[in-house]
Amino acid sequence: MKKTSTFQNGLIWFGAGVSLAEILTGTSFASLGMAKGFAAILLGHIIGCAMMLLAGLIGGRTGRSAMETVKMSFGQKGGLLFAFLNVLQLVGWTAIMIYDGALAVGGIFDIGRWVWCLVIGALIVLWIAVGVTDLGWINKITMAALFILTLVLCKVIFFSGNTMAGVADDGLTFGAAVELAVAMPLSWLPLISDYTRDAEKPTQATWVSVLVYGAVSCWMYVIGMGAAIFTGEYDIAVIMVKAGLGIAALVILVLSTVTTTFLDAWSAGISAESLSAKLNGKKTAIVVAVIGTVAAILFPMDDITGFLYLIGSVFAPMIAVQIADHFLLKRDRFAVAADARNLVIWAIGFAAYRLLMGVDTPVGYTLPDMVLTVLLCLAAEKLKPTRAKAV
Repeated sequence: MKKTSTFQNGLIWFGAGVSLAEILTGTSFASLGMAKGFAAILLGHIIGCAMMLLAGLIGGRTGRSAMETVKMSFGQKGGLLFAFLNVLQLVGWTAIMIYDGALAVGGIFDIGRWVWCLVIGALIVLWIAVGVTDLGWINKITMAALFILTLVLCKVIFFSGNTMAGVADDGLTFGAAVELAVAMPLSWLPLISDYTRDAEKPTQATWVSVLVYGAVSCWMYVIGMGAAIFTGEYDIAVIMVKAGLGIAALVILVLSTVTTTFLDAWSAGISAESLSAKLNGKKTAIVVAVIGTVAAILFPMDDITGFLYLIGSVFAPMIAVQIADHFLLKRDRFAVAADARNLVIWAIGFAAYRLLMGVDTPVGYTLPDMVLTVLLCLAAEKLKPTRAKAV
């Protein structure tokens, strides 16, 4: 397979960051005010992107896909659990992104949400058919258009003489806001190795990917928060219409949805290959895009906060186990059927995350949960050292 350049990886993750879902999530921070809201966004992304970086480095070092690296901690059969859960979350994300995109575009050109679902779904299938390493000039033109249009959107929101609108207090605490900021990079954590493993310079590509994604994601959150604070409007499509953006609004909404959702569907195909060697990644990705399109047409998906927290509770303790094994303990359980010890530790981490959701901490739930999980891994190794370690 043709290797991707560091620049290509940067473009891929720029496209992932320019996301309608991230803008919409950013509107939730409005009740905190600009200063406190920005602090929560920045802190959450530092935590989430640090985890994303470490996950990407494992894939880059080993040349394995994200779900194949999971098998290094949980064994061949143990890793199947997370591959299955990852495919499920990616199907969910595909549907949510298509739904959000179609809903937003429908606010500008109302020809039926189902029509826009089909248009967006068809473009995602086209992106998959071309392939991540062969997008070339298509990706460059698309990213340039998105960059320019997001600058226009920033001007409309922040530099049009708008005064701060009254924002109702929705009870969102700083800790809960941090967790909402952590959730987005954390949702990409089970995917990043699918791209860093194919890079010409995996370590460099991982750093660039995470830094680009982190910066752009923060930018999207701030756009959403600013839209709610300065215009009093939580529907980004309405803001674009009021600003007279018209076709530009259509382009940014459709392309941002396609470039982000493409990664979800593509990685679902790669994760499916970990479930069975008989499955073809590209064909499976196309099937996922079709399923996501149908689900977006049939089901309402307006509130995704519960979905984001569920992702955090599954994948935060998973990557914590991987970090402890790969970077601290130098364990490699790839050759075993299942590592029962790590599966139990993950289950404790999952339960702890759900319990921590009832506790308001200044840093959210992910960081305390991951620290606890890493400590459990270290304690377990101390009590019963692993006989076979990684070379």
